[in-house]
Amino acid sequence: MTGENSKQIIIFGSGELAEIAAFYFTHDTERSVAAFAVDGANLTGDCFCGRPLLAMEEIAAAFPSESHDGFIAVGYSRVNALRQEKCEAMMEMGYRLTSYVSSRATVFSDLNHGWNAFILEDNTIQPFVRIGNGVTLWSGNHIGHHATIGDFAFISSHVVISGGVKIGARSFMGVNSTTNDHISIGERCVIGSGAILTKDIPDEGVVSAEAGKLAKVPSSRLKGF
Repeated sequence: MTGENSKQIIIFGSGELAEIAAFYFTHDTERSVAAFAVDGANLTGDCFCGRPLLAMEEIAAAFPSESHDGFIAVGYSRVNALRQEKCEAMMEMGYRLTSYVSSRATVFSDLNHGWNAFILEDNTIQPFVRIGNGVTLWSGNHIGHHATIGDFAFISSHVVISGGVKIGARSFMGVNSTTNDHISIGERCVIGSGAILTKDIPDEGVVSAEAGKLAKVPSSRLKGF
């Protein structure tokens, strides 16, 4: 490969998400991961997943931006603010932030996503969807036509975002949450697992679904089981 997409990748992070990102880039793209970086205060060794682990402050000298792209493998800490901050910091160092879109995701030629997107397998993304910068779509979601997902949102797994829905910047959608068509979810919202949204949610709204309750009757006393 030649050009921008031939550059090796520096992944910021040294946790499970960074390990997963390295796996996907290695096994499902023609890119390779050169090294990992963390903030110097969090550096606890010099190797991660068989590759060099360096302080972010030292990464440019060893792996310059002219020959390397970056990827921020950070979850939804501080309602996705931490991922945004690290993306901005790496770009200020001159790195271009790359994205990953699984070969096993169902997408169309009009897929519109920003930098540092992380779109895993079994996502179905219908036509006319717009996905912002720094967005994570974990596995198995349905993103309906004409939906918009704002910058640095985190969509977990098996989420149904119906047609025309707007998800605000830095919002989090929990596992199995569902929206009706054409509603808006504000910025920095946290939508709990299994929640069903039928109306607009304001900025910083928190929605939870009733958690399952343990029955007082043990399974050995259930009829028919």
